[in-house]
Amino acid sequence: MEGARALTLALAFLAVACLPVAFALLFCVDEILDRVVCGWSEWREGRRERRTIARLDRAIEADALTRDVDLTQLDRPERKPLELIAADLRRLGGHRLAAGGRSAVWHGSVIDAYDDRLRAACRALGITEHMTELEGVDREIERVRVEGLLEAAGLPVPAARAGRRPRHRRA
Repeated sequence: MEGARALTLALAFLAVACLPVAFALLFCVDEILDRVVCGWSEWREGRRERRTIARLDRAIEADALTRDVDLTQLDRPERKPLELIAADLRRLGGHRLAAGGRSAVWHGSVIDAYDDRLRAACRALGITEHMTELEGVDREIERVRVEGLLEAAGLPVPAARAGRRPRHRRA
């Protein structure tokens, strides 16, 4: 009998101690359910996105496209970011096109620096170029070809065109 009273007393203390928790659960049940439902729907949406990406990868054979890409080339400390290469190309392209009144040595140095940045941009984007192997007019043709490929790859470069905008006549 003594054991039954002790057990009853312990359960009574436990009930009184858990009463605030029971009230909190009662008043916050909607918040708890909302968090559980939101967590479950986020998990489900993430799973759906991962499955869609996996299907797209299989459809376009993404592994075959990226198999030959050496990612260690992107992590080299001496590698210059593409944004800086593009800024250099714009700056040097402007100097190259506006070389009037400058010495031939200066103009040649600007063209060499511009070609160097074009080669760096091609390396960064995986575009094949042959500028080091060519001289004269052939190199200029290769420069125009490389500028077109970089433009098609999404890197706008100042092409060898006149520095003036065409005037529109008013009617």
